[in-house]
Amino acid sequence: MADHHHHRLLAPDYSVRHYEGEQQAHSHDHVQLLYALAGRMELEVDGKAAYVDTASGVVIPAGATHAYLAQKGSALAVVDVPDGADWAQMRRFAAPPRDWLATHASALTVAQAHVAWVQQSPALLLRRALDVQAITAAVRADLAGDWRTPQLAALAHLSAQRFHVRWQELTGSTPQQWLRDLRLTEASQALAAGQPLETTALRCGYSTASALAYALRRDRGVGSRSLRKRGGA
Repeated sequence: MADHHHHRLLAPDYSVRHYEGEQQAHSHDHVQLLYALAGRMELEVDGKAAYVDTASGVVIPAGATHAYLAQKGSALAVVDVPDGADWAQMRRFAAPPRDWLATHASALTVAQAHVAWVQQSPALLLRRALDVQAITAAVRADLAGDWRTPQLAALAHLSAQRFHVRWQELTGSTPQQWLRDLRLTEASQALAAGQPLETTALRCGYSTASALAYALRRDRGVGSRSLRKRGGA
């Protein structure tokens, strides 16, 4: 431990770390505040299960042994903080909103602003985990399916109302806004790759080619013909 001494953290330090499915266990002599900017991470902190996602973070006390498994493609906001009385226990906290970093007081560093946020953030009760990547994959595999909010909620074993709130926390969109955006993104890519409009419309959940063409113009400001030209079709 002695040779760690001159590396001791003197001030909070903020970084963004990217993960591709790694699994690891370690401990360190400073506190860590974690939450996800994208994806999620499962954790075990001194034998207690926890997770972080884009709506919830966790405080890892100094010296706590923690194992983690990151979902592929995850990005985590990590704030390393010198040990102190405030941080003696693991606790969950609500992650700051997406636009918060851009607007936090300029007098504070990003790391200090995070520390202040977590100190005043009430502890979160443990909630059922919601795997955005898994739900996205299920919907993408059957884009033409009947994906009203209750059907999406059933994938997460939540009521439609609770799912709606959690999904908006995690993605910044309501379930139906998110679904519309996913369908239009997939349709745009298919058209740019030269797929016919009619086939693409039916595969992506639109009843007719003109319904898809209208949605692309209304939501993306783009004509289906120009998308196909752009793709070289």
